[in-house]
Amino acid sequence: MYETTLAPEDAAAAVDARGVVAAWSQGARLLLGYEPGEAIGRPASDFLAARLPDSAWRSLSQQEAWTGRVALRDRGGHRVEANVRAFPLVSADDHVEWFLHAVRQETDGADLALQRRLLQYHRPAQLAVETAMRYLPADPQAGVGGDWFDVVPLSGARVALVVGDVVGHGINASATMGQLRSAMRTLADVDLPPDELLTQLDDLILEEIEEGIESSGEVGATCLYAVYDPVTRHCTVASAGHPAPAAVMPDGSVEFIPVVPGPPLGVGGLPFEATDVRLPEGSLLVLYTDGLVETHDRDIDIGMQELVHILAEPTPSPEAACDNLITALLPERPDDDVALLVARTHALGPSHVATWDLPAAPVVVADARRRAADQLTTWGLQDAVPTTELIVSELVTNAIRHASAPIQLRLIRNTALICEVSDASSTAPHPRRARGLDEGGRGLFLVGQLAERWGTRHTLTGKTIWAEQPRRLPRPRRLPAGGPHTADHVVGHATTSMNTLHGRPTGSARSTRHAATGRITVEP
Repeated sequence: MYETTLAPEDAAAAVDARGVVAAWSQGARLLLGYEPGEAIGRPASDFLAARLPDSAWRSLSQQEAWTGRVALRDRGGHRVEANVRAFPLVSADDHVEWFLHAVRQETDGADLALQRRLLQYHRPAQLAVETAMRYLPADPQAGVGGDWFDVVPLSGARVALVVGDVVGHGINASATMGQLRSAMRTLADVDLPPDELLTQLDDLILEEIEEGIESSGEVGATCLYAVYDPVTRHCTVASAGHPAPAAVMPDGSVEFIPVVPGPPLGVGGLPFEATDVRLPEGSLLVLYTDGLVETHDRDIDIGMQELVHILAEPTPSPEAACDNLITALLPERPDDDVALLVARTHALGPSHVATWDLPAAPVVVADARRRAADQLTTWGLQDAVPTTELIVSELVTNAIRHASAPIQLRLIRNTALICEVSDASSTAPHPRRARGLDEGGRGLFLVGQLAERWGTRHTLTGKTIWAEQPRRLPRPRRLPAGGPHTADHVVGHATTSMNTLHGRPTGSARSTRHAATGRITVEP
């Protein structure tokens, strides 16, 4: 019998001769996230992220104690590296059982803690993709490197998928990775296209090199930035010296997206180019760093061929795809750090998206409100009608006054309710503070008060102004001191702006409706 004294936070479990979990400690719950009732009675293999080393199998078969590193899987599907000790327990009837003790593997320094802090493991709320992510350091005793991944929700229900790799290992590489990731997220908030985002990121690095903040040998990094739009099902990808992502189609075929690789970040001198592809719903996008496909005894071309072969096998989920790739491609001790991001694409069709092309005429504003209200009623979002009507009125009015045709209104029912108005002008709007007796100038100010988020993104043909409301909509916000203080006042100010444009006296926002003009379309 093995005897030990365990602290309450130690992860311990008992496994019977059938390989089924028979006991589960509080420490095991803290380590992997499973409650005892969820873990007890399940095969112990369910908690493994990779096959046990051969030495472990030999010891188990001979009923001998074993100690080694094991890749576990927590409740969220993430890989957890732990040092595991397994001891055979022989009861009175000679029934062999096992006592397992696991300790999360840490480094001697702060590197791995910093890496975990910088990497994002939670999944942001969005419907565009279903994601699974893995980060595996090389030998933890040597410190971690600068590999990273990210998933960034964008406007219009789109999502950005990112993987990157900073040259080197240790805390300096991790710190540089954190700086690049933060800068990338800031540029993503501006809604830059992938090629422009990489250009801006490259310029930031070159400025730091010129100012002596960093040296060129310390900042080199590769990065892949992809934006997926679930409405159009288009994916736009740009690469800064990074391997091309793989795409697995619903029919099982696998191909690499033909990106045009630009130079690594920090090199400068050459432009970045974007590649646009249309993906069927249910496709898998696989983004990775070169540590997954390149080892000391396997060059990257052979590794990418093996990647295709593994992805050609059917997998039930992105989590399973991650596990298959890690198990098949990586040795027990990887030569390099690995970041892996797998995303299954979804599409938003007629039940989530409605689009109207509008003529550039004042009479269309009331009709746009009516169409929006009818669509929200169809979606069962009647509570959102008053606020959405105001937002539609202001955005459409601004497009008619300050932009040019074609004008398009689009509603998207995602994790948030999104209202978008597109026009052919590339001039970005900006809110201003209207004076007390001004009849206009409050449009974007009101949108900012009514929406949870709003902004502008440039398109190939102009721009799109968007505003998001949460699906569980609160009552209209109170305006700050010096402005109206009730929802009725907000309606009044929005209607004043709208009716001034129409040349009518101020009235109820819903008292002026006109026959339908323009063409209604629904996104496929």
